[in-house]
Amino acid sequence: MNILLYTVISVALSFTCHPALAAVGPRTTLKVTNKIISPDGFQRSTRLVIIRSTVVQGSHPGPLITAKKGETFRLNVVNNLTDKTMLRSTSIHWHGMLQQQSAWADGPVGITQCPIAPGNSFLYEFTNKNKAGTHWYHSHFGTQYCDGLRGPMVIYDPQDPHKRLYDGPSLGGLPVADSTLINGKGRYPGGPPVSLSVVDVQPGRRYRFRLVSMSCDPNYTFSIDGHDLTVIEADGENTIPLVVNTIQIFAGQRYSFILHANQKVDNYWIRALPNAITNEMKLAKGFEGGVNSAILKYKGARAVDPKTSKQKKTNLLSEAKLRPLLKDPRAPGRPVSGGADVNINLVMSMNNKGFTVNGKNFHEPSVPLLLQLMSGAKTAQELLPDGPLYVLPRNKVIELTMPAGVVGGPHPFSVVKSAGDTKANYINPIRRDVVSAGDAGSNVTIRFVTDNPGPWIMHCGLAVVFAEDPESMSLKAAWKQLCPIYDALPASATSVSLVSRGLNHSRHAHHPKHGSSL
Repeated sequence: MNILLYTVISVALSFTCHPALAAVGPRTTLKVTNKIISPDGFQRSTRLVIIRSTVVQGSHPGPLITAKKGETFRLNVVNNLTDKTMLRSTSIHWHGMLQQQSAWADGPVGITQCPIAPGNSFLYEFTNKNKAGTHWYHSHFGTQYCDGLRGPMVIYDPQDPHKRLYDGPSLGGLPVADSTLINGKGRYPGGPPVSLSVVDVQPGRRYRFRLVSMSCDPNYTFSIDGHDLTVIEADGENTIPLVVNTIQIFAGQRYSFILHANQKVDNYWIRALPNAITNEMKLAKGFEGGVNSAILKYKGARAVDPKTSKQKKTNLLSEAKLRPLLKDPRAPGRPVSGGADVNINLVMSMNNKGFTVNGKNFHEPSVPLLLQLMSGAKTAQELLPDGPLYVLPRNKVIELTMPAGVVGGPHPFSVVKSAGDTKANYINPIRRDVVSAGDAGSNVTIRFVTDNPGPWIMHCGLAVVFAEDPESMSLKAAWKQLCPIYDALPASATSVSLVSRGLNHSRHAHHPKHGSSL
């Protein structure tokens, strides 16, 4: 049988692709540090994760974290940030992890924890008993992850239902991106012709690619010249194989696809075109000069830039055509509109204070919601009296309907109606944890079951908090020390100097401790 190799591909500020990421296990220490890097030839200060203590060995994106299904994660995050032009406190969110009975380890500042202060550490410990697939981790404090603090996670299933398709593991405002990175390398329009990332393949073999959108803002249209992509996973959920040649991927989403190296020996462009295109990118016509690109290189091909062209006929992945690989693929609840125990319509808009959900603005609490809940100081209903908070009963089916946007939630949910689709699917909808709500006029409907107590945030530019059965939670002792340590920091350690950042005062909003800041 042909050997399938897999590649983890990550979309960040830019776009990254790793055929052989440095990997660490589920029990490790991750040190967060500052480093000046120039992955596309343009130098910038970043926040990176390192795994060696003797020298700064930060990678962009961070190291791949791997585990087997059912293993316990013990991830000790050490905050070594020192750059005074940036926020130096931090937190990490483990995107795709269900955090069952471990809401305290979820990571969002203001919701489930206080930030980790500089010079301090925090041990995130959690188990994903029944979850495998492709995921990622990133800072959940302000917009830190846009500065590089993010990386991929993969949980392997020994009983992977798709393993017949392959045999082995791998051989080897928000800022707008001006360039795309693949495998940590790339070119920016008008910049130097630095080397591009190369993904090596052998003719006739099949490869599993793991596509992770770590994007800070844009969505990407991904393709590989001359090759079909067989999608087998979406956001950690196995799917019935679906053949396409182009994938539009939104921030936070993940896909696995199979690529069969069945073309002639040559080099082929890997393309990742962002929708938020700068003036520089428009001048570069999207791909000119290797911008937004990497190279798929067949063994035996010369080491030169490809001369291939984009697909003549686009077969774009349609979310509504994806089907879950489950024994019972039905959406929870009755198979009719409004057939859930609780039905909520979320109307997104704007006022003079910013985005609103059902007419209410979200302001990050000065004290984490989880701390307030567990202290008994306030009921869940009193936590955000003027904000979008919904207290949900336990073990009930919830249906949310939403207009245009991109949202991510705390649960894998059933997408019973995708963006741009007019017909609901209650029989076998795709399950995922990030969904695009489409363009103006679109409406998306999702369903999930409240089987995981805690305060959970659903967001993208705006935020809604769902408090599930908040009385059924427990906390770790070390978690309780995060807020006192952070509160003791001087103001200079919890704010960013406008002078050193060179920001216009009109763009800067002051936030209290525990809050977000640019």
